Amino acid sequence: MENNINLPKRNLPRDVFLHLLVIVTLYWSAISFVTLCWQYVNYFFADALDYGYTYAGFSGPIRFAVSSLIIVFPIFLLVSWFLNKIYSKESQVRESKVRKWLIYLTLFVASLVIIGDLISVINTFLGGEITVRFILKALSILVVALVIFWYYLDDVRREAPSKTAKYFAIVVGLVVAFAVIGSFFIVGSPQTARLLQFDQQKINDLQSIQYQIVNYWQRKGQLPSALSELEDPISGYSIPLDSQKNQPYEYSIKDGSTLTFELCADFNLESSENQIRPKYSYLADGISQNWEHQAGVTCFERVIDKQLYPQLNK
Repeated sequence: MENNINLPKRNLPRDVFLHLLVIVTLYWSAISFVTLCWQYVNYFFADALDYGYTYAGFSGPIRFAVSSLIIVFPIFLLVSWFLNKIYSKESQVRESKVRKWLIYLTLFVASLVIIGDLISVINTFLGGEITVRFILKALSILVVALVIFWYYLDDVRREAPSKTAKYFAIVVGLVVAFAVIGSFFIVGSPQTARLLQFDQQKINDLQSIQYQIVNYWQRKGQLPSALSELEDPISGYSIPLDSQKNQPYEYSIKDGSTLTFELCADFNLESSENQIRPKYSYLADGISQNWEHQAGVTCFERVIDKQLYPQLNK
């Protein structure tokens, strides 16, 4: 009777909470790490079909993945460490059904991911569409799933935590840390990211203004003498300002007879450094316009082709 009284009492709500938390943070960290790996592949092995991929579309997934890894992955390591401390004092917690169900669920999910990944690789190979980008992305999923499957399969078979678990956590932590640090060389610092967003907005504004100038010519048969003439209270169009400096963009007519005009903006960085690309493909002379620019004031000369864009009132 005395022995039963002295047995430590199980804290089931605590155990359920900790085991659920460690599994959820594991899944979240794994998905974030794979997402980051995919963006590395997109960056170093660019696809010609992704020409319209803007900076915002490219950096967004990286920032979210890095933010998740910075917050969620340390929580996963901390909760895992705390559980191991509990296991050393309360061996029955390690043998709990909640823990084993969650681990076997993880093994099941990892197995499905591995099988699906291999099927996808073989199917793509048979279709003759294998590329370096696809192989690297498939490999990143396979490696992450295999590591999770191997670790938890080994762990569920043991009666006590492995002595190598500490070193395994250090190695995985270093890999994640290097991946996170490396991402800053792609997206830049938070200050650089803000400057790039300003540059992207300037390109979008210039495209909008260019479209309105072409539309003005088609309806009135001449170029506007100033951007203010493009204002239209009925349609609700107003000339966008440089949001960074709260100043209007520069516009000038180079040759009214040939419908040549120029739009200028003051950029923060060179376009080749930030991979900023047009959001839309407005045309002024029959071909896609080039919006590459240097740091500082850059002017874009445009010529309206009268045959491609004839007057509408004729």
